[in-house]
Amino acid sequence: MKDQDLNIGSRLLIGAIAGFAGTLAMTASMRRMHEKLPPKERYPLTPREIIDSSAAKVDVPIQGEAAKDATTAAHFAYGAASGALLGAANVTMGPVSGAAGGLGIWLGSYMGWVPAARILKPASDHPPRRNLLMLAAHVVWGAATAAAMRELVAARQTILADGQDNDAVPPA
Repeated sequence: MKDQDLNIGSRLLIGAIAGFAGTLAMTASMRRMHEKLPPKERYPLTPREIIDSSAAKVDVPIQGEAAKDATTAAHFAYGAASGALLGAANVTMGPVSGAAGGLGIWLGSYMGWVPAARILKPASDHPPRRNLLMLAAHVVWGAATAAAMRELVAARQTILADGQDNDAVPPA
């Protein structure tokens, strides 16, 4: 199946679901890499920093479990939204183009709109090891998101299809 065979709504849906799944892989890799940082650099990663900074900007105190929940929800929502954008562009991308897409999301976010909105300072002002961690996590996100999109496209052609495209006969 070619990308142009799917309408934009289907591509956005596939991308969003895949981006959500990719965010799980990304989060797992972030947690494991974070443990390897020197102790002085093991403060919360950027998803939490964004929530803390944004809450402070609008003078809404958020802490404890609520802050963890807001961070989790925002992180996965952003991953899904970013996946939807990738899906709109190409739902059959390979792992290398997916990884490149992940790096593009990192660049546009941490060197683009996040500092422009004065939420966080640009990534270039953060410790190099933390930047490498976040770059690697975005590569994981992009590759996992691309793999998930390809799987979802394949599932739509087989297990999610209406059966009119093959000779299989459902049981009576």
